[in-house]
Amino acid sequence: MEVGWLKIVYVVFAFCSALFLGALKGLLVGPIAGLILIIGNVGVILGLLPTHIAWAVYTIIRTNRFDAPLKVAILIALPALFGIWLALSIAGSVIVGIGYGFFAPWLSAFEAFRHENESKRFFHCVVDGTWETVKGSCTAVTDFADLCFHSYLLYLEELRESRVSNELRTLRLIHVPGLIVVGLLGLIVDIPSYTIIAVVKSPYMLFRGWFRLTHDLISREGPFLETACIPIAGLTILFWPIVVIGSIFVAIFSSFFIGLYGSVIVYQERSFQRGVAYVIAMIAEFDEYTNDWLYLREGTIFPKPCYRKKIGSEPEYSVGGLGGRFSSTSGEAPAMLMPSLVHSVSVREALKEVKMVQIWTNMMKSCEIRGKELLDADVITPGDLCEWLKGKGSNEAAIIGVGLPCFCFLHTLLNSIRSGSNGLLMRDDVEINHQNRPKDKLLDWFFNPILVLKEQIRVIKLEDNEVRLLEKLVLFGSNTKRMDAWDNGSSVPQDSLRGAQIEGISRRMVGMLRSVSKLPTYRRRFRQVVKDLIAHASEKQDIAICCTSMTSSSRHEEV
Repeated sequence: MEVGWLKIVYVVFAFCSALFLGALKGLLVGPIAGLILIIGNVGVILGLLPTHIAWAVYTIIRTNRFDAPLKVAILIALPALFGIWLALSIAGSVIVGIGYGFFAPWLSAFEAFRHENESKRFFHCVVDGTWETVKGSCTAVTDFADLCFHSYLLYLEELRESRVSNELRTLRLIHVPGLIVVGLLGLIVDIPSYTIIAVVKSPYMLFRGWFRLTHDLISREGPFLETACIPIAGLTILFWPIVVIGSIFVAIFSSFFIGLYGSVIVYQERSFQRGVAYVIAMIAEFDEYTNDWLYLREGTIFPKPCYRKKIGSEPEYSVGGLGGRFSSTSGEAPAMLMPSLVHSVSVREALKEVKMVQIWTNMMKSCEIRGKELLDADVITPGDLCEWLKGKGSNEAAIIGVGLPCFCFLHTLLNSIRSGSNGLLMRDDVEINHQNRPKDKLLDWFFNPILVLKEQIRVIKLEDNEVRLLEKLVLFGSNTKRMDAWDNGSSVPQDSLRGAQIEGISRRMVGMLRSVSKLPTYRRRFRQVVKDLIAHASEKQDIAICCTSMTSSSRHEEV
């Protein structure tokens, strides 16, 4: 009995100590980390604003995807769009900077209890979350700058260089008043409606969350199964009201874009009535979505009119016997920011799920290993690496920025097919399938189409010489000179249909990797891979590499 009471006293003391130390670290480190993130992001936003405006105007004028009336309408709307961007991005940077700077050191104090002995717990409780939080702020600014500069310009470049054969988007002047009216109506109706729904259901979310967490604490389930994690779970109970308040703000924030999207519906459907139907339907969608998350009664009390001409017109791709589906467009309303209120899994069970950071690490490690093999075989050169690192848009830079990841991605798909995996088999025999993949909506946009592509490659049963040809196509793209210079035993199929299938697969792979390269953190991680490859090349050859100084200055950068 005394042992049980001692454990309770220990847990209470540990929790209070971590709470005090975390708050102290948050007060000391938070202002520094928060200011770095806020000043850095705001500097990026304001510094790149002239570039964003200039390239946006140039792209709209040059693109072949829009007709003249639509170009004029977009140009007229640009000042308002950039004004919205400035307001939301600066406000978001301030909120994220304050939240990250204060709460990251606090949470790190509780994570220290995962260490085994008491001395390590105390040391990490004091030290963790100090310098790491400051470094994390710098990393966040770097990723945001990559997103605002490289990803934004890459999207505009793709829009300018889109093929003339793509569908021309037109705008009839008769629809302009409807676009404006429905956009304003969406703001007037959806923002108050989302706010009311979120506020009305927030008490239920608060008490239901507390009930679930308390139940897990008493029955020692979920996050309370391991004693070392009890302080972290206790912090969750304490901060649960903040999570509820945050979910309300996220609902309000998302309603702004949901309402404006009504104008897009009017444009797509060429119907004012369907735009109004969308505005009404999104209220019902959000109510139904939150009911599902909070385990309230099914359905919704709000009307849900149809706002699409053909419900089944959205392109879907099915994957073999996996039952997975991917839809290119989604009518789901953004959810309130809330964790699931089902029975929690234990920490050990949660570790079985593949995390997004594992996918990034595997992907980058694969690029590094394959890149070293290609360097040793003189397929790619240190000059190619330097061209990419200097940010030049040459063919050599595209070989590294697009070709190398595509080459690694191709071999990942081929290895998965050979092994008979139902998902993706990555390095170190790590398999990602529908059961253990990260539950991330963003990942859904890529995971299911990737499985479709894998199934297409499996069905056509590529020969060895065709695989070699596909390697050339994904690595060098349209650079025929480099393709001819690499003798890897490939040959062009005699069957023109077969050749078209292989070229189609290469184009889809390149498109997927271009989309992945726009995601946050990708460029920073890949930049470190390129620097490591340059260091590998400098060790193998006695050459003067243009980026040696850049490499040596960042050898210890986090990947």
